[in-house]
Amino acid sequence: MGKVAVGAAVVCAAAVCAAAALVVRHRMQSSGRWARAMAILKEVEEKCGTPISKLRQVADAMTVEMHAGLASEGGSKLKMLISYVDNLPTGDEKGLFYALDLGGTNFRVLRVQLGGKDKSVVNQEFDEVSIPPHLMTGTSEELFDFIARALEKFVATEGEGFHPAPGRQRELGFTFSFPVRQLSISSGTLIKWTKGFNIEDAVGQDVVGELTKSMEKIGLDMRVAALVNDTIGTLAGGRYHNQDVAAAVILGTGTNAAYVERAHAIPKWHGLLPKSGEMVINMEWGNFRSSHLPLTEYDQALDVESLNPGEQIFEKIISGMYLGEVVRRVLSRMAEEADFFGDTVPPKLQIPFILRTPDMSAMHHDTSPDLRVVGGKLKDILEISNTSLKMRKTIVELCDIVATRGARLSAAGIFGILKKLGRDTVRDGEKQKSVIALDGGLYEHYTKFSACMESTLKELLGGEIAESIVIEHSNDGSGIGAALLAASHSQYVGVEES
Repeated sequence: MGKVAVGAAVVCAAAVCAAAALVVRHRMQSSGRWARAMAILKEVEEKCGTPISKLRQVADAMTVEMHAGLASEGGSKLKMLISYVDNLPTGDEKGLFYALDLGGTNFRVLRVQLGGKDKSVVNQEFDEVSIPPHLMTGTSEELFDFIARALEKFVATEGEGFHPAPGRQRELGFTFSFPVRQLSISSGTLIKWTKGFNIEDAVGQDVVGELTKSMEKIGLDMRVAALVNDTIGTLAGGRYHNQDVAAAVILGTGTNAAYVERAHAIPKWHGLLPKSGEMVINMEWGNFRSSHLPLTEYDQALDVESLNPGEQIFEKIISGMYLGEVVRRVLSRMAEEADFFGDTVPPKLQIPFILRTPDMSAMHHDTSPDLRVVGGKLKDILEISNTSLKMRKTIVELCDIVATRGARLSAAGIFGILKKLGRDTVRDGEKQKSVIALDGGLYEHYTKFSACMESTLKELLGGEIAESIVIEHSNDGSGIGAALLAASHSQYVGVEES
């Protein structure tokens, strides 16, 4: 019996040793995997780095490209489009004005009653209309007839508080958020459709002419006074409330900037200089690119697989459409190379754009002790459960790296505009106040992004100048802004109301 007992004890001990060895090997493997995941994160952090010296290089490159784009057509990656808006609202505008905002599968019709200097916007109403899917790929006539009928119906509901001036034509500002070659303040030809529209016979046509034909057909007496995009609408809305507004930036699904340029500083402008001496420039800054931009392999892969490779590089690293996708691509690599989510790569994680920026923002802002929101998002969107607190913390850190890069580069872009305008320094001991009007869901809802952008801009400007540069949220530029531009470009400007 003694031998048997000893034998059993030896076998037992061997089994315990084997089990312990397995545990140790598993721990070593898992710590090896964790180290690999951390190495991937560290590399992303380094490649996304935006030290202040790099941001200054980006801002300088933005200024150089702005000069090049103003000098000649096609001279720069920045289109620097002449908007023909040479009269921004002053706040003195009076009367009833309409706006039409077409930029996606819905459009809005809007009216505002303006009361002049002391009363500003006395009254406003709007209505939203869905575009039937068949009209998005039909004919130009069908689409604009549908829009004209919706406008006619909206005009018919003009009630108390809205007073069209007797004997005057109603006037409309038209926000058309598709690529347009602007020909004047109230005309422009469609370059191409985006966002699911594909109406071939409208390409190359003047969109204001098309809308006007449809309105005339049903006897709707309304003049399109201004054709603008949403960024210029935001600039107009900002300027209406504050005459120190010098530029507008949209940070939403996409991104763009517009600003007020001195007309004589636009070499490619061959027309008569406007009376105001100013011209609004639509930068189309999403297409900016520079060797100084901190791009990673994830950005390059995203670009190659996109619908517009080589285009909109700046937009692809700072805007809401793409931030969540960059995070997804890094997590996917961590899952493949470091088994970050276990032995298999979660199938949902391999679906492009499944992780949206609002979800990334929710995870980034999670302050619960166990990062409950992060766990919930991983489960609901990617079907990944059983995540440890350590893993959740890593994901929050990744969100921070990607959002911080985008926010700091946005600030560098704004700094570039201020440099171009000479507002980055104190001139002759005078501090000129400059306001930047901002709009877009990314700026409005992703608090850590906007806070980081604003503090970075202060850092770039330095204490003294930072006091005279203000960022203001300018809400609904594409709606009210367009109506205000109809007012400032009205055919009745300078004609006293009888």
